[in-house]
Amino acid sequence: MMKFAWDNYKQYALGKNELRPLTKNGHIGNMFGGLRGATVVDALDTLYIMELEEEFQEAKKWVEKSFDLNVNGEASLFEVNIRYIGGLLAAYYLTGEEVFKSKALELGEKLLPAFNTPTGIPRGVISLGSGMSWSWGWASAGSSILAEFGTLHLEFLHLSELSGNPVFAEKVMNIRKVLNRVEKPQGLYPNFLSPVTGNWVQHHVSIGGLGDSFYEYLIKSWLMSDKKDSEAKKMYDDALEAIEKHLVKKSAGGLTYIAEWRGGILDHKMGHLACFSGGMIALGAEHAGEERKQHYMDLAAEITNTCHESYARSDTKLGPEAFRFDAGTEAMATRLSERYYILRPEVVESYMYMWRLTHDPKYRQWGWEVVKALEKNCRVEAGFSGIRDVYVTTPMHDNMQQSFFLAETLKYLYLLFCEDDVLSLDDWVFNTEAHPLPVNHTNFKASVQ
Repeated sequence: MMKFAWDNYKQYALGKNELRPLTKNGHIGNMFGGLRGATVVDALDTLYIMELEEEFQEAKKWVEKSFDLNVNGEASLFEVNIRYIGGLLAAYYLTGEEVFKSKALELGEKLLPAFNTPTGIPRGVISLGSGMSWSWGWASAGSSILAEFGTLHLEFLHLSELSGNPVFAEKVMNIRKVLNRVEKPQGLYPNFLSPVTGNWVQHHVSIGGLGDSFYEYLIKSWLMSDKKDSEAKKMYDDALEAIEKHLVKKSAGGLTYIAEWRGGILDHKMGHLACFSGGMIALGAEHAGEERKQHYMDLAAEITNTCHESYARSDTKLGPEAFRFDAGTEAMATRLSERYYILRPEVVESYMYMWRLTHDPKYRQWGWEVVKALEKNCRVEAGFSGIRDVYVTTPMHDNMQQSFFLAETLKYLYLLFCEDDVLSLDDWVFNTEAHPLPVNHTNFKASVQ
C-alpha cells in the first residue's frame, strides 16, 4: 500500500504537496506557506522504516535538490511544525543524514517570529517570507488554538538540542508558564486563548480537533525527557483527571466516549481526531501508580472499542469524521457533513498502542479490518482517496491522498504488525504526525535549563 501510494505520488505529483489520485495531478493547498513536497517529507521515515530503500533515496534526493525554503506565503505554524520539521527531524535521527538536520533548523528559524506576541503565545499563521504573523480568521476574537500552540514542544526541544540554540526550548517552556498561570475552568483547558492577554477567549473544550494534540504532547514530553520533565507529567495527570471527571460518559448502549464541553454544557459527540486518546491514555497508564494503571488501561480499551464501533457500524467499515451519542444513535454520524473519511490515522494509532501495551490479538484483527476497508473503498487507479460518505457502499471519492496517510495511517498499520522492537516505545516517541523522535537519555537537562 505504501509503495502504491508513493509510486503514484512520484509519478503524478512529485514536488506538489499531495496527490489528487482521480485526476492524476498534484495539489498545493494553502496551509504550508509556499513550501512544497509535504508528501515527500511526511513519507521519508515511513519509507525508511519499511525498508523501501530505492523509494527512500528518491525522496531524499528531492529534499537535497528541490526542497526550497525561500518561500513567501502564509503558513500554518502547526502544520509546518508537525509535518515538515517533524518529518525532517525523524529522518535525521533515523539516518544521521545532515541534509535533514540543516533543513529542519533552517525552517525552525523561520517560525520563530510567530512568538513575537505580548504573552509569547504564538499566532497560528505566519508569513514565511516577512515573518509577520496573525491569527486564523475563523478563530474567535483573534485567539490562538490550544492544539496548535500546544503541539510544538517535542520538535522545538530537538531543534534546541541540535542547534545548541536555547531559543526554541525557551519559546515552548514559556507557553507552559502561561498555561500554568491561567485559571482553568473545572481544571479543563479551553481551546481558544488570547495571545495578547493570555486569557481564555471562550469556554469550548475538546479532546478532538482544536485541543487533541496538546494533551498528547504533555505525556510525550515527559517520556521524551526520559521521565525527568515532571512538570509535563503533572499537567497531563491533572488534565486527564479533569477530562475523566467532566467529559467521559457512558452511553445507554454501554459505550464509553469523551464528550465536548461548551461552557459547562456537554455536546455528546466525538470526533475521529479524538480517537487518538485511547492510545494516549494507555501510554500514560503504563506510568501511573499501580492502583491507577489498570483503571487507565481499562478506560483506554473502552475508548478504543468505541472508536472501533464507529468503524464497525458503517457500511464501508471506515469511521466517520464525527459520531454522536444522542437521540438513540450511538457511535454514528447523524449529520451529512460529518460522514466523510479522509484517510485519517487516529483509530489505527490507538490500535497500535493498545497492541503494543496489551498484546490482545483483537487489535491486530481490527487493524486488518481497516486494511481491507481501505483497499476496498479508498484505493483507486492512481493512489488512495478519501471518501465522502462512509455509510454508502459505492463510495464517492474526494480525490485527495493526504500526506498524513503515508506519514501516519500506513506507518501505524505497519507497526501494528511488526515486532515490538521496531521503533520501540521505550526508545522513541511519535510526534502527532507519527514522526519518531528519540527518547533523550542524556542531554535533556541542557535544553531546558
